[in-house]
Amino acid sequence: MAVFIAVASVCILVALGVVLRPLWRQAPRFALACVALLGIGTFVLYRLVGTPAALEPQNLQAAAPGNLDEAVAELRAALKRDPRQVEGWMLLGRALAGQQKFAEAADAYSRAVQLQPDQPEVLVSAAQARMLAAEGQPADATAQAWLRHALALQPEHQRARWFLGVAQRQGGQPAEAAQTWTPLLGQVDGGTRASLLTQINQARAEAQLPPLAEDAATAAATQGPHAVTVDVALDPQFAARVRLRGDASVFVIARIPGGPPMPVAVQKHSLQDLPLHVTLGDGDGPMPTAKLSMLDEVELVARLSSSGEAMRQEGDLESTPVRVRLPATAPVELLIGR
Repeated sequence: MAVFIAVASVCILVALGVVLRPLWRQAPRFALACVALLGIGTFVLYRLVGTPAALEPQNLQAAAPGNLDEAVAELRAALKRDPRQVEGWMLLGRALAGQQKFAEAADAYSRAVQLQPDQPEVLVSAAQARMLAAEGQPADATAQAWLRHALALQPEHQRARWFLGVAQRQGGQPAEAAQTWTPLLGQVDGGTRASLLTQINQARAEAQLPPLAEDAATAAATQGPHAVTVDVALDPQFAARVRLRGDASVFVIARIPGGPPMPVAVQKHSLQDLPLHVTLGDGDGPMPTAKLSMLDEVELVARLSSSGEAMRQEGDLESTPVRVRLPATAPVELLIGR
């Protein structure tokens, strides 16, 4: 209590010094009178409407909750009086989770989401509590929607990306889980990165995909949080009736929807490489001022070019453009010749 009073007194004196400094230079006696009047007025006002006995140590000790259950009960009562306190619902959720009351914690976090539906930390905490309350069952659509929304608001949010991958893997989507987790490789340190790569490759194995090699993992980690995986193939009927030049090139392009034709990310491959499974990211950007990580939405297209030039030429064939919200959590399929 003595420390509190001392700190409060210092703060008051500093504030008064700043406010009354000009007045002190011009009329020091009047400034002293103002200080005295303010002090007397504050004392009288507190005696009339305040609670002086509340500052007594014995009363403060009696008011403090004796254990976590009492603290939770008091917090519930405070939220019942004023249910608009987001931090109060978050604190209640953390306390209930600490008591292993995950269903009640999920309810508390849900109230916080209702009050702040566009706050990533609130969304992720609520989704995590909902997943814990499911007791080993796959995360429901609400938890996944909260995690996706958190990532849309903050693509580099590590917990949101991790828990979304967990939800996808639990829900029988190992390929999507591996894709969701891959950008985390560029955000974590060495020890965590090795463990994460193991988890990614386990998910890829479940999806019957080849493991992500260390060099590929390093490349994927540099692609940024908005990296998007694209599968490119030729339409079988088109390939059967058309003879294509063996030296033709395939360009996989990401561009701004409705914007200039210049790509924000592009890769060049040979016709013999088809079908392709590639990841476009910031490392594939031809211009440093325009990157995938700067966009919320992108248009993807695959182009078959006989000339080998990235800019479209007469006779080039393109897939139907596909518009995708970023970050994309599943590979995008592009088919040339349909």
